[in-house]
Amino acid sequence: MSDTDQKPATIEPATSEPADEQPASEEQRSDKAWRMRTLLDLLAQRGRLSVTEATAELDVSEATIRRDFGSLAKQQLVTRTHGGVVAASVAYDLPVRYRGGGDDGAKERIATLASTLVKPGGVVGFNGGTTTSMTARHVAARADLAEYSDQPALTVVTNALNIATEMVLRPHIRTVSLGGVARPQSYEVIGPLAHQVLRELWLDQLMLGVDALAVEGGASCHHEGEASINALMVERAEEVTIVAGSEKLGRRSFARICDTSAVHRIVTDTDADPKMVADFRTRGVEVVLA
Repeated sequence: MSDTDQKPATIEPATSEPADEQPASEEQRSDKAWRMRTLLDLLAQRGRLSVTEATAELDVSEATIRRDFGSLAKQQLVTRTHGGVVAASVAYDLPVRYRGGGDDGAKERIATLASTLVKPGGVVGFNGGTTTSMTARHVAARADLAEYSDQPALTVVTNALNIATEMVLRPHIRTVSLGGVARPQSYEVIGPLAHQVLRELWLDQLMLGVDALAVEGGASCHHEGEASINALMVERAEEVTIVAGSEKLGRRSFARICDTSAVHRIVTDTDADPKMVADFRTRGVEVVLA
């Protein structure tokens, strides 16, 4: 399955590691978006969270936690209870690999940085995959989008059922789910119905997960049906950003998605081979290291 304009070199991605893994800095604790992501991560693990627990985990005041719980409830991400919140069950019934709980630090860094590149008011596409799912989750948790004055703050187009299920809970995000045949291995819909809908749409941005990406071979994935719908998403997008770990660079997979010339940007981790990064940049592709 797929994991998949200004140069964002000065963007400092916020850390979204669970609060019990490393102490949060004062800057993080004062960042509402970081607190929201951390609270959602804790809820994904526990199912419910009290004000007392959240205060201890994030090292902030009870008043701050109560305000954050109120914001999450307003976005229909949680249900308020006496003294705390419980997770909106539909958002957390998916397999753990799609929740992006922060176990893979490189993917989390990639997803966090990539989420900052999504422009408010536009149309952004996501295909399926762990990295794209993490990216979509970080986009949904952005405080600036939740407070966007014009509605919707963002339109999300996706062929991934798990991403659509989470996004539809956000009242400030319009969610367009492509029809088609769902693959249980990847939660992605493929086939003629998905193609028919997508041909009627334009995407401002595409966050694309891949199984492999080579300078000469371009982007590819394991399944030909997924490759076909992914290729059409690339065709319908004004800007294509590939989100992929460094282990996927320099490789080829079974089914071709697109040539390197169709890719505008790659967001990967700092373990990427410097020569390969230089080769992509020589081809005119912006490479951002998280």
